Amino acid sequence: MKKRLWSYCLLSTVCCLLFFSACSDEKPGQPMQTPAAPVTVGEAVRMEVPVHVRAIGNVEAYSTVEVKSRVAGELLRVNFREGQDVNKGDLLFSIDPRPYENELAKALAQLAKDTALAKKAEDDVVRYTGLYQDQLVSRDAYETVRSNAEALRATIEADRAAVESARLSLSYCSIYAADAGRTGSLLVHQGNLIKANEEKPMVTINRITPVYVNFSVPERQLPEIRKYMQSGKLKVAAYASDEDRISGEGTLTFVDNAVDTATGTIRLKATFANDDKRLWPGQFVSVTITLTTIADAVVAPSRAIQTGQQGQFIFVVANGIAELRPVRAGLTHGDVTVIEEGLKPGEQVVTDGHMRLMPGAKVEIK
Repeated sequence: MKKRLWSYCLLSTVCCLLFFSACSDEKPGQPMQTPAAPVTVGEAVRMEVPVHVRAIGNVEAYSTVEVKSRVAGELLRVNFREGQDVNKGDLLFSIDPRPYENELAKALAQLAKDTALAKKAEDDVVRYTGLYQDQLVSRDAYETVRSNAEALRATIEADRAAVESARLSLSYCSIYAADAGRTGSLLVHQGNLIKANEEKPMVTINRITPVYVNFSVPERQLPEIRKYMQSGKLKVAAYASDEDRISGEGTLTFVDNAVDTATGTIRLKATFANDDKRLWPGQFVSVTITLTTIADAVVAPSRAIQTGQQGQFIFVVANGIAELRPVRAGLTHGDVTVIEEGLKPGEQVVTDGHMRLMPGAKVEIK
C-alpha cells in the first residue's frame, strides 16, 4: 500500500514539472506585447497664413436723407413707388403750387408799383435840386424829397427780396431727391395736406451703394491695427450670419478717436462698394480684418494639438511609433494652426486616437 501511494506522488510531481516547463517558454521578466493603437493622422505642411482680427458688425447706410416739405399744401402727386431706387435730382413729390404762384404774382406787382414810385421820386430829386440851387424851395422841402427817394430805393430792395422768397417757396412745391438711394416706406399719399417741416419725414432715402459696416474690437488689438494701417489700406471681409461665403469686401476707413471706457473697445468702420446689394442697412454681419500674411508658415491640423501639464504637445508618427513632441502653437486659421516651434513640414501627426497613446507606443494608421 505504501509503495502504491509513493508511485502516485512521484507521477503527480513529474506531471507538474512537465506542465510548468511547457508554460515557461517566455523568459522571466519579459513584458507582454501590447497591440498597436489605431489612429488617424495628418501632415504638417507649409502655407501662407493670413493674420485676421474678427468681430461682429452692423451695416449702416452710406447716407440717410429724411425728405420733408418746406411748404404747406395739398400733395398733388407722388412720383415714385415705395422701395424704388431713385437718383439724385429725381422728382419725388408735387405740392399744389397755386397759393405760392399767387404770392409770387403779388410780390411782383408790389415791386412794379414801388419801382414806378421810385422813378417818380428820382425825377423829383432832380427837379428839386435845381429849384433849391435857385433858392426857389426851402432846404426842408429839398431834404424831404431826397429822403422819400432813398426810402423808395430801400423799399424796392425789400420788394425784390419778397419776390425771391415767393419764388423760392414756389420752387419748394416740387421736392427732388437730394441723394441717390433706395426709398423706404411712404408715409404720405396723394391728397394729403402737408405741413411745413413736419416732424415725421414723408419718406426716407438710404444710400446702399456703397455702405458702411460698423464694428468694435478690444482695445488691446488697436496698436496692431494701427501698425498695419500705416502700410496701406486694410482689407475687410463681411459674412452674413447664415452664409459661409463672403457677402462683401471693403477697406477699413475709420478708427474712432477714443476708446469706450465702459466696454474697453474701439469703434471701427469699413466701407464696402456693395454693387450687388448683398449688404443691407441694419443687418448684422461677421467681420474679418486681414492685417498681414505669414509666408511659409508650418501648419498642422488643429485637432492634433494637445495640452498637458508641461504645455502643448503633438504625437508625431515615425516608422509606426508615436513620439511625444512639445510644440509652440501660434494663430489658428480655419482648421489648421501655425506651429511656431517643434514640427517640420512633411511629418505625420496624430489627429484622432490620442487617448490610447503614450510615448513609444506602436500605432496603426486608419
